[in-house]
Amino acid sequence: MTVSTIELIEHLSEFMTENRVQKFRDVLEWRTRHISVVLEDIYQPQNASAVVRTADCFGIQDVHVIENKNKYKVNPHVVLGAADWIDLHKYNQEENNTLTCLKHLKNKGYKIIATTPHTDSYEISNLPIHEKFALIFGTEKLGISDDVKNNADGFVKINMHGFTESFNISVSAALSMYELTRRLHAENQIQWQFTEEEKNELLLKWMKKSLVSSDLILKAYKLKKEANM
Repeated sequence: MTVSTIELIEHLSEFMTENRVQKFRDVLEWRTRHISVVLEDIYQPQNASAVVRTADCFGIQDVHVIENKNKYKVNPHVVLGAADWIDLHKYNQEENNTLTCLKHLKNKGYKIIATTPHTDSYEISNLPIHEKFALIFGTEKLGISDDVKNNADGFVKINMHGFTESFNISVSAALSMYELTRRLHAENQIQWQFTEEEKNELLLKWMKKSLVSSDLILKAYKLKKEANM
């Protein structure tokens, strides 16, 4: 017997406060997959963790991490639980994980937008946002790889007026996500929010994470439903 997602949500709601469930629903209203964030070979885990935390804060659901030379381990003191609420996708099984990630995103319909101050670029304030896109940040010292440059659909930069050449990666990502989500929320012609089905799927996932015994609760519920058939 198949039990619907809505039925499972309603049952788990009985084990949570109304305020908690409503918080989940409120956050879901601002969640988007229209923008995704990609981190290529970030070697300072605190920077990558700060980006994950910022993505959650701005409602960006998907963060893709390319691990060619550097492995990313969540820094709990920086991420502060944000990794529980976003979808973290890692690419570390291939010889060239960058190309694997880019191919995956392009197959999903994403434009590849690379961040770099060294290429003729859009500014973050005028980057076209009507098509969904993945925003790629490179390593702290070297920036994006040649593979990203050669496969990007466009480039974007944040204008700077000081002597320093670039922002810290976590600062650059935060500024970019703030400006792009601000513009996205102001657009009436873009369907950037989740569908109702997507909201329910993610709500159920979050509820399961929030309840220590969620698997046992749902197993008992399904057995009860089957017994009453």
